[in-house]
Amino acid sequence: MAKTLFILNDPPYGTERNYNALRLAGSLAKCEGEQVRVFLIGDAAAAARAGQKVPQGYYNIEVMLRSVAKRGGEIGACCACMDARGITDADLSDAAHRSSLDQLTDWTQWADKVLVF
Repeated sequence: MAKTLFILNDPPYGTERNYNALRLAGSLAKCEGEQVRVFLIGDAAAAARAGQKVPQGYYNIEVMLRSVAKRGGEIGACCACMDARGITDADLSDAAHRSSLDQLTDWTQWADKVLVF
């Protein structure tokens, strides 16, 4: 079983780094024998917000996170980063959970590959 951890740092919109990371995470999550985890840290913690509204035809990071989660992927959002940005547990999409640096440490040790975006 291959295990890949994605660490996302950028805000959900304004760059395409999260978009590209989640495209790859979603593609990997579809593959037999692949386990995927995504950790949102820094400005990427805002990617875990529920109810994102984007212009028609534009990608939606919340939908992309849900797609990874539906395929068995786990998504954690850094609690300190959430707090610094005023994001509460109630603000989170059902695809993500409040997480911590300790969990990121555990996930890093768990992973065969760590990809940082």
